[in-house]
Amino acid sequence: MSSPSATRRSDRTPPVGPRAGLRVGRWLAVLLAVAVLHWIAAQWVERNRATLNPSDNEHVPVQVALLTPERIERKPATDAQQAATPAPAHKAVASKPREHVLTATQPAKQAPAVTAASDAAASATAAASHADANANAGATAAGTASAPVAASAPQAAAGVKFSVPPSGELQYDTFYNGVRNQPGTIHWTSNAQSYEMVVSVPLPFVGTFVYSSHGRIDAFGLAPDQYVEKRGRRPEDVAIFNRTDKKIAFTRTPATLPLPDGAQDRFSMVMQLASLVRGDPAAYKPGVTRQFFVVDNNSGENWPVETIGDETIRTAQGYLETRRFKRLPRHDGDLRRIDVWLAPSLGWLPARIMQTEPNGTQFELVWRGKLNADGTGSPADSVDGTSGSGGSSGAGGSSGTDSTGHTSPDNPANPSPANPPAMTPETTPAVDSTVPGSAPEKP
Repeated sequence: MSSPSATRRSDRTPPVGPRAGLRVGRWLAVLLAVAVLHWIAAQWVERNRATLNPSDNEHVPVQVALLTPERIERKPATDAQQAATPAPAHKAVASKPREHVLTATQPAKQAPAVTAASDAAASATAAASHADANANAGATAAGTASAPVAASAPQAAAGVKFSVPPSGELQYDTFYNGVRNQPGTIHWTSNAQSYEMVVSVPLPFVGTFVYSSHGRIDAFGLAPDQYVEKRGRRPEDVAIFNRTDKKIAFTRTPATLPLPDGAQDRFSMVMQLASLVRGDPAAYKPGVTRQFFVVDNNSGENWPVETIGDETIRTAQGYLETRRFKRLPRHDGDLRRIDVWLAPSLGWLPARIMQTEPNGTQFELVWRGKLNADGTGSPADSVDGTSGSGGSSGAGGSSGTDSTGHTSPDNPANPSPANPPAMTPETTPAVDSTVPGSAPEKP
């Protein structure tokens, strides 16, 4: 005889029948739906993966030269002042013939006609001879006066060719592990004395990474004063280049480093490289390596950057001819890679930047503006606020470009509108209109 409690437990046991089969069917349907969603997600990732530029075959040419930081070529910007300097000397000398001629041609007292005619002829001959003598004396004095000016004029400082790229708001497609994200930007402005660079890269689930660098242009090129990293929601990390004490300080660590000439931060190095290549493209052949001292947010070390060679990359708008540069391993076991592609048709601005972390994670920027198909014009449509770039012209046309097509910090390719270059009006040499055979030239 069964107890009442046993009877109640048996009543609560669910019957094995159609209900159980329905529940199992529901779980199978859920698992199938999850599998289908995963398959769809995998297809989307594959479709949006960076197929523009597939993985590059590793080919590093043999190093043929190692270039260290050098002084850049600087051209004097005082040509207009030199042209105006001899003017006072010409003016002082030219005043003498006027007095002499006016004195010689003063009318004499009444005399016989024959005597007056002979006196007039004699005075004319004397005036001409004195004018020639004064002209020769004036030329000698002008040469003597201009000699000290030419001797004291500043000479062009020898160094490597250097041409700062034109200012602009550069647009890039961004990729994280091959998946396209929101567009990124590089804000770049420069003039004869200073520069500013702000790199903004949005990353999913993390936020926007912002790297900014600003500083001056000195005898070694770009000279950062401050480098700031802002990674998503994390606080800023700042590196300060104290050029008075020749020290580099960090907010992330109390350690300091000595500040060598030509030191760069992680992103000013890209524009320093672009300026050097833009100044002398023929010098950067495969195997040529240039060494930079690069500062991060808490340390600094030498970066050997080697020229790999010319490559064609694909962008959303088409294909670009570029020259590829690769950072070589800094030490044994260094797996972090940085590759930069500079495009001559874009004024040697970066067309592609890729950083590969030791764990294989990749961050990539690829040019997304319109292309300069003929390779000789300017990417005005893709560089906001600039009217030209490329090796033949910079922002703002040809101002600040020397006869060789290069510019220097003292002779900028894109002067700041707030600081227009001082213009010296063209001066016309003072010429005495009373001297025979001389007439003022038209200005």
